[in-house]
Amino acid sequence: MKTERTYPRAVVTPKAEAALLRGHPWVYDAEITALDGTPENGGLVDVVSKKDRYLGTGMYSEKSKIRLRLVSRNANDSFDSAFWERKLRWAWDYRKAVLREEDLTCCRIIFGEADGFPGLTVDRFGPILSVQVLSVGMEVRKELLFPLLVEVLRQDGQEISGVYERNDVALREKEGLPQYKGWFPLPGKTVPDSAVTEIVENGVKYLVDVENGQKTGFFLDQKFNRQAVARLSKGRKVLDCFTHTGSFALNAARGGAAHVTAVDVSESAVEMARDNARRNGLENTVECVCANVFDLLPSLEKQPRKYDFIILDPPAFTKSRATVANAITGYKEINYRAMKLLPRGGFLATCSCSHFATEEKFIAMLHAAAHDANVQLRQIEARQQGPDHPILWGVDETSYLKFYLFQVV
Repeated sequence: MKTERTYPRAVVTPKAEAALLRGHPWVYDAEITALDGTPENGGLVDVVSKKDRYLGTGMYSEKSKIRLRLVSRNANDSFDSAFWERKLRWAWDYRKAVLREEDLTCCRIIFGEADGFPGLTVDRFGPILSVQVLSVGMEVRKELLFPLLVEVLRQDGQEISGVYERNDVALREKEGLPQYKGWFPLPGKTVPDSAVTEIVENGVKYLVDVENGQKTGFFLDQKFNRQAVARLSKGRKVLDCFTHTGSFALNAARGGAAHVTAVDVSESAVEMARDNARRNGLENTVECVCANVFDLLPSLEKQPRKYDFIILDPPAFTKSRATVANAITGYKEINYRAMKLLPRGGFLATCSCSHFATEEKFIAMLHAAAHDANVQLRQIEARQQGPDHPILWGVDETSYLKFYLFQVV
């Protein structure tokens, strides 16, 4: 029996209704035609069509252009502690289903909209959860959600020593939220002495600095793409561009590469890559170099061929539609240079982690780069982010990582 709703109601445009019915969870400010009641910032609002059809219940943001983010499409949900615990347990059970047991100690547990927690990211690095809260609705519920998640994991034999908030991102300001980072106080637990911990991924050991590392501390989404690179690396001379802390380079070395050159423009990242190479006993195979890839690749053209496998894992060249054209130019430059450097029969791994550089645009760029480099590409694999970063159909924003393995023929 349908329960009586007591939340404010937002009437939305037919365009918003169609998007919600396709599965997208957002309602923009301009799509609300009427608001019955006075919602609290971060509070819940029922969303209805002009014909009073119930479309879902979402969290209200008074500052953001994304005015409502749906968390349920069930008119009978009560949104109590049991509701949120159930959703957390679903997210964890999903990871247990799609990952190997050894991968569960370092994985993404909550991937925002794809898990029904809009604006929330939770990454696990051993005993530490690194969290990022990008919506006011999740901000006002974190006091409930974080202890609940720790308890869900504890009941499954997974002990968590601390939750570290990486809320030092400008995107929070669009929600009217301050930037900061620090430990979240868990009831009954002492704050850990350090935000640095060791993880093991694909058999490679890394020291992860949750407080100061990029994003939440470490990029987990390429886990299985690194395995694919390792399988192709045996006996090869590998150039890993934009290496960050050396993850692709180390996987290539463990895969039996003859030699790996790991390059990054950041001296601190290069030093971390060196530390990780020593940590895994691979310092004699992996050479870490501080250089600008855009300068390095052209300079290598003037030298005898040194590499037969090149990996391009750049940071996101664009974070908005306005700069996509410039980003595609950047992607084309490094891919063109890499294709020119590789011998016939050489291998190329190339990717983009920008949602706005769509797969269609990325593929067109690769065709253009291959044409200009006068090479033909034989596709080995087309891959995406790992399954702990699930792609929710109907929510294009959850699909962002494009990863291709080619042989130059």
